[in-house]
Amino acid sequence: MPPDPSPTLQLSREAMRDFGYRIVDMLVDHFDTLPDKPVTEMADRSTLEQLLREPIPEQGAPPEDVLAQVERDVFSNMMHLDHPRFLALVSSPGNYVSAMADALTAGFNPFLGNWMEASGPTEVELVTIDWLRQLCGLPEGAGGLFVSGGSMANLTAVATARHIRLGDQFHEAVIYASDQAHSSVSRGLKVLGFKSEQICILTSDETYRIPVEAVKKQISQDRKDGKQPFCIIANAGTTNTGAIDPLHELADLCQEENLWLHADGAYGAATVITEEGRALLAGLDRVDSMALDPHKWLFQPYEIGCVLVRNRRHLRETFHVSPEYLQDMEGEQEEVNLYDYGIQFTRSFRALKLWMSLKVFGLAAFRQAVTHGLNLARIAEGKLKKMSGWEIITPAQMGIVTFRYVPQNLSPGATDTFNRELVAPIVADGFALVVSTIIKNRTVLRFCTINPRTTEEDIGQVIKKLDQYAQEQTTNWK
Repeated sequence: MPPDPSPTLQLSREAMRDFGYRIVDMLVDHFDTLPDKPVTEMADRSTLEQLLREPIPEQGAPPEDVLAQVERDVFSNMMHLDHPRFLALVSSPGNYVSAMADALTAGFNPFLGNWMEASGPTEVELVTIDWLRQLCGLPEGAGGLFVSGGSMANLTAVATARHIRLGDQFHEAVIYASDQAHSSVSRGLKVLGFKSEQICILTSDETYRIPVEAVKKQISQDRKDGKQPFCIIANAGTTNTGAIDPLHELADLCQEENLWLHADGAYGAATVITEEGRALLAGLDRVDSMALDPHKWLFQPYEIGCVLVRNRRHLRETFHVSPEYLQDMEGEQEEVNLYDYGIQFTRSFRALKLWMSLKVFGLAAFRQAVTHGLNLARIAEGKLKKMSGWEIITPAQMGIVTFRYVPQNLSPGATDTFNRELVAPIVADGFALVVSTIIKNRTVLRFCTINPRTTEEDIGQVIKKLDQYAQEQTTNWK
């Protein structure tokens, strides 16, 4: 029976328990059975229109019926980015503790804009941000904010840099980045009002890193042309190859030239919790700002990105406003109103899931999980090297390895097409997901082994499937 209409939008205590227990059971089943499911389950638009298109319901339905439809028609038609054989893009493996934390956040629904309305949750965010600050080696006085993801973290950081270094006079400013910079960088700069000619994209070197000498020459030339060199955006683990720009050298250059150094570490910065990551990211502690996404290498559900700045006060100087209707919210000097530190006024409690999962599992478990992902990429590289027809394009770095199949007697263009067409049978099969990308004008395949629940056996099975598809496709091409 449908519930009686309730103008309070409230279920009975018993109905809430039954509904909640069913949701918990669904989540437990999801985490427990995920390796046995296809990675990709997708229906066409017309099918989903028939299943889900309906008028706004005037009367309610039994909660169990609605939940059954969600399970049957919604979550059964999606790609599982937390699947252990999802090796495409950069996944968000998540974890059960963080999922429960998100449920608590949604239920208690704190407004995390100011101290008065959420002092406890605000303190948890401040503590968790400071944990990340310490892990990244930034000094006392540094701080940051949780945001939706790397795109907003990059935008917030550059907005802060523009305000602190340039004020309103930024029309001759120049930003430097490599051709391996994430697409969110150019999108954010566009939003901030920078014109395309103010963004200097330099060709990366043979290791896919920004060439420091080329940056120096370009800065010198821009100064001669009357322009204002302003900021270098470095990569701390690129999406394509896991490449890390020479952070120490860039920090030296920025110090000499009085430029702001921002590191886009949305993918790679969190590996700093491991010994290997710290070595690879040497110089990260010298940046003026960085992006870091806990919903990547720290295994959180979407959305929890993070922006960190060397001087926390710079965020407040950039974003603080004081309308009259907030006069009662200002509080004491030691109280922190997080809406003063970023773009969002209305803010949810993003920190809880990271804070709870770190407390439940401990940093050592996260460190082991990251190390496992770094090792899996090397295992994949080793297996591919032993197989006929496959070549490594970029070696395993930061949990990413790129490679391709090279059939005999095919032109470079045909080889690109061959590898791009390898993706279709992988998607159709559903056993795993691998996608192609383009590196130095070559189409390649790419593994990102970020999921701590991916096993060496998973890697071997996926490579075996890829080789099978390549052999079958070679026959078809002859």
